[in-house]
Amino acid sequence: MSVPAVAEHLVNDPLRQAKVDLAAAHRLAVMYDFEEGIDNHFSVTVPGRDDLFLILPFGLHWAEARASDMIVFDESGTVVDGEGVVELSAYCIHAPIHRITGARVVFHTHQTWALALNMLEDNRIIPASQTSAYFHGRVAYDDAYSGTADFTAEGDRLAEVMGEKQVMFMKNHGVLTVGDTVGQAFRRLYLIERVAKAQVLAMSTGKPLAPISEEMIHELQAPVDHDPLNRSERERLYFDAMKRVLDNTMPGYAE
Repeated sequence: MSVPAVAEHLVNDPLRQAKVDLAAAHRLAVMYDFEEGIDNHFSVTVPGRDDLFLILPFGLHWAEARASDMIVFDESGTVVDGEGVVELSAYCIHAPIHRITGARVVFHTHQTWALALNMLEDNRIIPASQTSAYFHGRVAYDDAYSGTADFTAEGDRLAEVMGEKQVMFMKNHGVLTVGDTVGQAFRRLYLIERVAKAQVLAMSTGKPLAPISEEMIHELQAPVDHDPLNRSERERLYFDAMKRVLDNTMPGYAE
């Protein structure tokens, strides 16, 4: 099977766009200090397929990620297009989450502030700010750290914990976000890191936090009928802006 043939019938080459966006997300993760060099993984389902996934080959630093580097692998971890290695935990975690939850994009990191919260006995996000209120009820919590993911059964377990949530906090481990697009998943990763940072800093004062009421949270999360920008449009504008920043600071990701 030829992966280019998979996208041949698609308008404007969505496969190429997915590779460009995935490379950009890796470099943005470096910009915001989300990465650990060559470790952790971002994956995207190949457009038009549910059983094939794009990923950066293991061994490349996230700062050097390019669209042309991206390889395609299947649920067994076999590379079916491109050159490189799919690291064991990448397909053990990501392939099952894609398959079970239906997520098109899965991002997993050990980024500092989210991890700091996940090192605490109580790692729950407290909706004490406007941004954190948007995540209220949308974060799954995996409280059963099981070591490194060496078998797909771990991905199956994590997918069940994730359910239909947008973010998963992984106790003693890290954070995972999903999305329909790369921009959506990355924006969730970016915002949850800022939420975690603000909460850790607020907690460090030793003063009690002041959660927003459930009624106000419901109001904040409700769509605004007269807003000309829906959520997906905001996510697109956000990610387009981030790529323009990359064009000036870390060019080459689209190669």
